Amino acid sequence: MDAKRINAIVSGRVHGVGFRYFVLRVADKLGVTGWVRNLGNGDVQVVAQGSAELLEQLLLQLRQGPRAAYVQNVSVEWGEPDPHLDSFELKLTSYH
Repeated sequence: MDAKRINAIVSGRVHGVGFRYFVLRVADKLGVTGWVRNLGNGDVQVVAQGSAELLEQLLLQLRQGPRAAYVQNVSVEWGEPDPHLDSFELKLTSYH
């Protein structure tokens, strides 16, 4: 597999609507690794890696979000995979 990594910032109404748990379920279903966390400014950050095809599927889901969410924008940076990402997890909110 030719693995890739994305760093995505999701903005809109994405806090308090189960967005992180939605991402966790989607990532688990797709079999990608990485993490998701809320950001102090109201956005959600998703770092994920897997095949480009799987990451594109994840991005489609991020743009929709769970039912209660309203996604305004998803900005994405593509990069090389991180060998230390071997599962998908929830991280604590970052206020930086």
